[in-house]
Amino acid sequence: MHIARRCERIAPFHVMALLERAQQLEAQGRDLVHLEVGEPDFPAPAPVMAAARAALEAGATRYTPATGLPALREAIAGHYRDFFGVTVVPEQVLVTPGASGALQLALALCVDPGDEVLVTDPGYPCNRHFVELVNGRPRSLALDPAAGLRVTASALEQAWGAGTVAAVLASPDNPTGNVLAPDEVAGLADTVNGRGGTLIMDEIYQGLNHEQRPHSVLAHTDQALVINSFSKFFGMTGWRLGWLIVPEALTEPLTRMAQNFFLAPSTPAQHAALAAFEPDTLAELEQRRQDLDQRRRLLLERLPATGLKVVGEPEGAFYIYLDASAVSDDAFGFCQRLLEEEGVALTPGLDFGAAHEPGRYLRIAYTVPCDRLEEALMRIRRFVESSA
Repeated sequence: MHIARRCERIAPFHVMALLERAQQLEAQGRDLVHLEVGEPDFPAPAPVMAAARAALEAGATRYTPATGLPALREAIAGHYRDFFGVTVVPEQVLVTPGASGALQLALALCVDPGDEVLVTDPGYPCNRHFVELVNGRPRSLALDPAAGLRVTASALEQAWGAGTVAAVLASPDNPTGNVLAPDEVAGLADTVNGRGGTLIMDEIYQGLNHEQRPHSVLAHTDQALVINSFSKFFGMTGWRLGWLIVPEALTEPLTRMAQNFFLAPSTPAQHAALAAFEPDTLAELEQRRQDLDQRRRLLLERLPATGLKVVGEPEGAFYIYLDASAVSDDAFGFCQRLLEEEGVALTPGLDFGAAHEPGRYLRIAYTVPCDRLEEALMRIRRFVESSA
């Protein structure tokens, strides 16, 4: 059987091996603190669950239009008006099977075989693999540790090559938790527009902003392709539902691709998501954001005592990126030993890129309550001290 060469270029998630081992240890009765996977401990909001049950009881399980329920597209457009203060019409919104479906559509729209797409390093690893899926060439946009691993317009300008057609950027960012200020976002949009390229902006963590108001690139340009999701801010990870916002002139080819690639998003998930914008749901989500911020502040206060150095300015999402070079020259090995000896699971920086000594970095996801974070911090400090 012929196997495509791209399969060799799709790197594994190294954290999944750690997760599997953590699950084995738990099965043996060990107490594990999970800080590796980007999924908080909160369930889906109660109104969302109620809406899902009502939809199933009503038999709402048949196909919807490929671009999603009209009522949901309208609700998402209203969310941008109320939450971000920008005008989006429902026809610009395409509901997708997760943010991954939105990214696949966005890249299929603007990338021909051989075209280059800039992806940040460190950054969400699936981005470069989706570029491979449309036979594009992912090109690393190496972020500067001295600048806190923040993407800048000057770095973007410098990395843009003759064959570059698009850039995939994010704010808030995974893995660093960095949040771009409005003027930074505007500068990035101007740079890409000036090159005649396409800016694909990942905003799936918008709403989980802890130091500044949520902010969309659509406040600065109507030419960006914006990816968002019900997974992160709305707490609906397993429902696999996202959306893509595009200039209205592009909806026709994207609709054709959505019809062929996906047929339609999950119908029960869409009916459930209609409740995501209700006042009771938004109040619950704000309380969760405040809870996450409390966890973030605890870690920022206590992590220096462990010898792990915070990189960047983690002001959003639920991640903190750490430089472990003061305590280890092998962050993956550090994560392995920490798991075995102390029962704390972290994500090695090797998963997020290779531009800047990934062996020195790791990521914490503050996805457990503060008392468990306290326990994890105690174990990490004990491990570091015993390894000195």
